Amino acid sequence: MSRSRLFGSLCAIVFLVNFARVVFAPLIGEFISEFAIGEGTAGLIVTLAWLGSAAPRLPAGWALTRFSRQYVVLVSGAMLTVGALGVALAPGVPTLMAAAFAIGLASGVYFVAANPFIAELFPTRVGRVMGVHGMASQLAAVAAAPVVTVALWYDWRLAFYGLALASAASTVVFVALARRTDLPDAGAGDTDFLAGALSEWKLILAGVVLMGLTSFVWQGLFNFYELYMVDKGLPPAAARNLLTVIFAAGVPAFLISGDLADRLPHVPYLLGIVSVFLVGVVLVVVSSGLAAVVAASVVVGFAIHMLFPAGDTYLLASLPDGSRASAYAVFSAGMMTTQAAGSWVVGEAIEAGAGYDAVFLSLAGGLALVVVAYAVLEYAGRVPGGAAGTEHAA
Repeated sequence: MSRSRLFGSLCAIVFLVNFARVVFAPLIGEFISEFAIGEGTAGLIVTLAWLGSAAPRLPAGWALTRFSRQYVVLVSGAMLTVGALGVALAPGVPTLMAAAFAIGLASGVYFVAANPFIAELFPTRVGRVMGVHGMASQLAAVAAAPVVTVALWYDWRLAFYGLALASAASTVVFVALARRTDLPDAGAGDTDFLAGALSEWKLILAGVVLMGLTSFVWQGLFNFYELYMVDKGLPPAAARNLLTVIFAAGVPAFLISGDLADRLPHVPYLLGIVSVFLVGVVLVVVSSGLAAVVAASVVVGFAIHMLFPAGDTYLLASLPDGSRASAYAVFSAGMMTTQAAGSWVVGEAIEAGAGYDAVFLSLAGGLALVVVAYAVLEYAGRVPGGAAGTEHAA
C-alpha cells in the first residue's frame, strides 16, 4: 500500500484535530447564551482546549518509546471522537469544560506522534510533507467560522456530532491503511525518553527559544488583533474579518515554506522568516486605512505560517532516528509553554495602561535582538542543526 495514501489519512485527521481546537472561538456567544455564563467562564472553556493541547506532549513522547507511532495516532483519534461527543452531549458547563480539555489532549497527542511519523515516512522530503500536512491543518482554521455559521441555522451541537463521526471514520481508515503499508522502523531505537531528549538538548533549546519566542509574539498579536484593529479605528466587522485574512494567507504559506525548507539551510531560512514577520508586525503598527492594514495583515499571516513547517523541518530533519520522537516531544512541549504566555503578557500590559502600538513594537524589538543573536551564533557555527552544524543531519 502506498505511503501517500496513509499520509492522506493523516491530513484528514489533522484537519479535524485543528478544527476541534479553533471551533470553540466562534461559539463563545452560544455558550454564554445557552449555559447562562459570563465572558470569563466562556473564555476559560476555550483556554482549556489549548491547555489540553499542551499538557500531554511530554507523556506522549514517553509513550512513543513504548508504543508504535501509529498506535499513538489511533489513541489520539479515539480521544478526539470521545471529546467531540462529550461537547455535543454536554448538559452543563463542567461537562463542557472536561470535553473541551479532552479535545485539547487529543490534539497534543496527535501532533507529538504524527509529526515524527510523517518525517520517517518521507525522510527525503520532510519539508514538503510537513508543509502539506500543515496546510491541511490550516484549512480547518479557515473553515471553522463558516461551518459554525451553517450549524447555527439548526443547532451548534451538530458541528460536534459531525466532528465525532468524521474523527471515528478517519481513524478507522488510518488504521486500515497502516496495516497494509510497509512502515519504516526508523524509530525502533528510540526507547529511552530521557536519554533521547538529553542527547539533543542543544538542538531542542535552540528550537524552543527561536520558535517559542516568535510564537509568543504571534499569540499576543493575533488574540488581541480584533480589539487592536478597532482601537486603530476600523469598523468592528472589518476588524473581525481581518483574522480570516491572516489565517487564509497561511494556507499557501505552509506548502511554499515546506518546499523551501527542503532546499535551504535551516537556520538562515528560519531567521529570514522571522525577520519578515517582524517587518509585518511593524507594518501593522504604522499602517492606517483599511487597504494598508489588510496588506500588512497578509504579510504577518503569510510569514508566521511559513515558520511552522520550517521549524518542524529544522527539528525533525536534524534529529537522528534514535531520539527523534523523544526530542521532538520535549521541543513541542517547551515551545507550546513558551508561546502560551504571549496573550497574558499583552493583556496585562494593555490593562496596565500601555498602548497597543507600544506593546507590539516592544515585542518586535525584543524579537529582533533574538534574531541578531542567532545570526551571530550561526555565523560562528554555534547553532545546532544550522548550516555549519551538520553533525545532526539526518
